[in-house]
Amino acid sequence: MRPMIFTLLTLLCFTTPFARSTDAKADPSDSHKIQHVLFLVSDDLKASALGCYGNTLCKTPNIDRLAKEGMVFENAYCQGLWCAPSRTSFMFSRYQGEGTTNLGQCFREAGWHSARVGKIYHMRVPGDIIAGTDGNDVPSSWDERFNSAGLEAHTPGHYACLNLNIFTDALENRQSTRMPHRMFVTVRYNGDGSDQPDSKSATKAIELLKEHRDQNMFLAVGFVRPHYPNVAPQDFFDHYPWDTMTLPEAVENDISDIPKAGLAKTRNDNNPIGKYPDNQRRMWAGYYATVEFMDTQVGRILDELDQAGLRDSTAIVFCSDHGYHLGEHGFWQKSNFHEEVTRVPLIIASPRMPSGRTQSLVELVDIFPTLTDLTHIKTPSDVQGKSLVPILEDPSQSVRTSALSLHHKGEANNLGQAIRTPKWAFMHYKDGTEELYDMEHDPLQFTNLADQSDFQTTKKSLTTQLQQRLSNAQINK
Repeated sequence: MRPMIFTLLTLLCFTTPFARSTDAKADPSDSHKIQHVLFLVSDDLKASALGCYGNTLCKTPNIDRLAKEGMVFENAYCQGLWCAPSRTSFMFSRYQGEGTTNLGQCFREAGWHSARVGKIYHMRVPGDIIAGTDGNDVPSSWDERFNSAGLEAHTPGHYACLNLNIFTDALENRQSTRMPHRMFVTVRYNGDGSDQPDSKSATKAIELLKEHRDQNMFLAVGFVRPHYPNVAPQDFFDHYPWDTMTLPEAVENDISDIPKAGLAKTRNDNNPIGKYPDNQRRMWAGYYATVEFMDTQVGRILDELDQAGLRDSTAIVFCSDHGYHLGEHGFWQKSNFHEEVTRVPLIIASPRMPSGRTQSLVELVDIFPTLTDLTHIKTPSDVQGKSLVPILEDPSQSVRTSALSLHHKGEANNLGQAIRTPKWAFMHYKDGTEELYDMEHDPLQFTNLADQSDFQTTKKSLTTQLQQRLSNAQINK
């Protein structure tokens, strides 16, 4: 195993199959125009892990300072429940499937230089990261693209497979690509982190900012953490002693009112992780350590913008593709409609826009038209999102009354749909079962009201809203 991995990693960590010149030059004297767009995407990052979203334990000083300078969207929701559909959705601003023009392509066709570093479209983590390959990347998006390779679970250091209660420094027999227990792996090691994919991505992003500072550039930087395996230097793990981690609130018979279609695939009641509460705490420690490591890389890029004098001409977006369960309801990972998965961080900091926070409901499909609106680039006609510029100008404004999320494994296999309003979270599954939560009185979603007689009028109204949203989004139910 090891010789093959190290052979792969002796190849180029960065691949550059595209190099198209552009004549679009940024005019340094034109201070009222946005000349650069920086799109930062984290992987499997739940909003509730960030300080700017209320977390008092996880250290995210760099994302938090971006939040202070920009607009924090308290109620942003993903349209896909796992990496591939979510990323396709926000890159094409479509609820399902691809449109005619993607976000990077739109900037290219407007004469901007478009570059990708790391994971923007779906990549298998750890598979494509170990191999340094493109995954499901869409070449039309970029003038140049760079992959950031890493050893992932094979990083020399203290390895744990927490659901199997395995702890070792040995490099043999580690859970890795396509292996069934890879999502419960942590690796803490002695190093400065420069060998990790996210550090490499930040380094390359800084190089590109320097190289193209005099051009209009759309730069998308995709971090792979905190996606499993949770690999980070020991220093970051030291900030989160596992025995101080608090497990999510639990109630008796919590999932008894959740229909089978609404249950997470991996749970405490069907996976060995349920037998090891201390290892569940170690999962939280590993998640937080890699969130902080990712935040450090965000800080390096933001520092470069400041030092290069580009901050006042750069629009910055930070988001994640979806959230993540770490034992809430006994659930692990993603691919379900509960709040820890569908609610995502979204921060937009743009020149001449006020900082602040907004409760307005927004969707990740809204990023595309927001960026074209801010940069005065024509928005493609098949884009389905809405510009958030009115909210950036005034956080009390709204552009939509609900947020739509879809659970699908391909366009012909819709497993369910969900709608989120300011008060309600409503899920409807392919088999006809449903969930309904009062988010004002039950924000942790412990009581499913879908079958209670007192809430049938509410459910009927939400069903109508959901059907209208699906019709407008051209989704076959």
